[in-house]
Amino acid sequence: MARAKDPPEGWDERARQIGIRLQRARHALDLSQEEVAHRVGISSYTYQKFEKGESKPGTPMNPRLTTLLAVCGVLGMSLDELVGR
Repeated sequence: MARAKDPPEGWDERARQIGIRLQRARHALDLSQEEVAHRVGISSYTYQKFEKGESKPGTPMNPRLTTLLAVCGVLGMSLDELVGR
């Protein structure tokens, strides 16, 4: 049985796929990680972790919905596109 703080099964891979989508969208707009982070209002370190699919080293990302929406706005993508729907 999973503890309350454990991510759902398969979340590690889903987080990695989100990171790949973020990186592709950023490259398509020719933006640096720092530029995206600045426009979103988060640290470059935090954004770098998103692209790696991590939150803290070794743990899958778990950003706030408002942060995801801001990132999507900067990268010109929908939340559905980001999560792969």
